[in-house]
Amino acid sequence: MRYRTRVTAPVAVLTGTAATLVAAPAASARPKTLRTDGTPGAETLGDSVFPALGNAGYRVEAYQLDLSYDATTRLVDARATLLIRATQNLSRFSLDALGLDVRSVRVGGSAATFEQVDEKLRITPARTLPERRAVAVCVEYTADPALPLPHTAWVPTPDGFAVCPQPNSAHTVFPSNDHPADKANFSFRITVPRNLRGVASGTLIRTERLSGDRTAYTYRSASPIATELVQVTVGDYTVKERQGPHGLRLRDVVPTARAAALEPALALTPGLLDWLEQRLGAYPFETYGLLPCNSDDANAFDFTGLETQTLTLYKPNFLLQEEKFIGSHMMHELVHSWFGNSVSPADWADLWLNEGHADFYGLLYRYERGWPDSLGLTTMEARMKDTYARGDQWRQSSGPVAAPDAVNLFDNQRYLGGVLVLYALREHVGEDVFHRIERAFLERHRDSAATTADYVAVASAVSGQDQSGFLNDWLYGTRTPRMPNHPDWTVTPVVANLVPPRHRAPGHYPDSSATL
Repeated sequence: MRYRTRVTAPVAVLTGTAATLVAAPAASARPKTLRTDGTPGAETLGDSVFPALGNAGYRVEAYQLDLSYDATTRLVDARATLLIRATQNLSRFSLDALGLDVRSVRVGGSAATFEQVDEKLRITPARTLPERRAVAVCVEYTADPALPLPHTAWVPTPDGFAVCPQPNSAHTVFPSNDHPADKANFSFRITVPRNLRGVASGTLIRTERLSGDRTAYTYRSASPIATELVQVTVGDYTVKERQGPHGLRLRDVVPTARAAALEPALALTPGLLDWLEQRLGAYPFETYGLLPCNSDDANAFDFTGLETQTLTLYKPNFLLQEEKFIGSHMMHELVHSWFGNSVSPADWADLWLNEGHADFYGLLYRYERGWPDSLGLTTMEARMKDTYARGDQWRQSSGPVAAPDAVNLFDNQRYLGGVLVLYALREHVGEDVFHRIERAFLERHRDSAATTADYVAVASAVSGQDQSGFLNDWLYGTRTPRMPNHPDWTVTPVVANLVPPRHRAPGHYPDSSATL
């Protein structure tokens, strides 16, 4: 695909640059003659599942989000500053934005005209942006977390909010190039009443006591984040810190009233990290922790956990269960720090790389601990034999593993179907080679986005054999291939009336992960 591998500068440099561009536009370099030969940026990044997302005329290098929460009105007053770099001579560009009440837009310190059309904030700067030129775009707006929208990332809670942007809803929280291929550095400043706490992805670098009995918390991420993985939350939270493997700083953000009850689940994280680091290498970020958001609303979000970067979002009641009921899924969400967060999908059709790997290691962990799965099975081989039998049915009802659409993106085929592909590859190349493929892929694409073809290329290079034919049959074929080393395994014939209706709305499906 056309997305480049990102090489990012330190976030402090980028955010400093953005601040300079906004504060002192006169000091920025300007051509002596205004360009008139620019063209509008295409209002898509060409994603195969969500083609309306993104804009191809620029890439974002950094976001500064300044969010101020009013507990009386329950509204968020915000300013988003994006440091963008034009990929063409750009006369007009758009940001993804939905449900935001935009007051003003400035580009390079100068007022720009704008209009909101469908889910785009269309911006016309005072002058054409030259190709490769970096410029700050500042958008001031108000957001209502409770506003009814066709889709939203906001999770209103009794004392504030959290966000769940995956897959295509970050732009209901902040204007953005809302696609995981365009990862960027992030800093956050969250201003809240003093009795509440604001928390975001990354590391807390500053706490300010302000007039009006308010506090501002500033966070900065040490690694780029895909927009769908941003976490910002406000509420009556307690931050609990502990140490993970190799001195890794862990921080959990928990509702103050539930801190003691949630402690048994929180205490599991160091052991989960240790188990996974032995298989995938060192944890890729500066911190990790859990965010059981302060809501018991069953409809608050339609999944159990979400891997927002460095701070995994959970429904709190899920974490109140015994370890044998939650440990496998906690591992699933932790795996996403490697597959999905550190290495993001370059196209949403590549989601199986995220979910297949998360379920693969989550199930391995479950069976090592001796916990039966939801089918009562106790080994990976038994579960894969059961999944294999369903293969043709799933390929007919949900398409091939690496060819989803917006309706079936989060169904069983991307989760267990993805596990089956990985299991087949491990059977084909052997366990040692498989583990070397996994680590090589993560090392090669760290802090960037990768395609399914990138994974196939790594598998071929590490194994010393062209794996494209083998893997493409598993990933894109309409029939389930033979399973290596298991000639006795059979696929159940397709029964037409078992095919589920395809009219359901896009979204997450909580029964998709086998780790639950």
